[in-house]
Amino acid sequence: MNKEEFDKVNVFGQGEPNVNFARYFIGNSYLNPLAKTDNMFLANVTFEPACRNNWHIHKATKGGGQILICTAGEGWYQEEGKDAVELKPGVVITIPANVKHWHGAKKDSWFSHIAIEVPGENTTTEWCEQVIDEEYNKL
Repeated sequence: MNKEEFDKVNVFGQGEPNVNFARYFIGNSYLNPLAKTDNMFLANVTFEPACRNNWHIHKATKGGGQILICTAGEGWYQEEGKDAVELKPGVVITIPANVKHWHGAKKDSWFSHIAIEVPGENTTTEWCEQVIDEEYNKL
């Protein structure tokens, strides 16, 4: 999906360059915060084609994890040791706490999802290694 087509369907907006987390991404991502409470944060995250975040783990001793609600374009989600899952608008991914994973855009499409940080106890995010081109290009 090209940028012009993508912008027409990306109803939550692209947002601003995701500079605070850029070191954990290959390619450019954008963040549009949607809601924040004392214990929950929701944002629309937009990925340019081939952009993906590093492997990472949403750690928690109780509760925690992340929910992705795919809203525009096409992307990938993968848990360590499992096959990648195709992401399209309407797909919802529930990521349990303490599961190593990554997500991002397909090579030829812009992609957006709403990211919901699930409340929990002692929550942190551990950022790990990059999803290298050799692995990504197999998808």
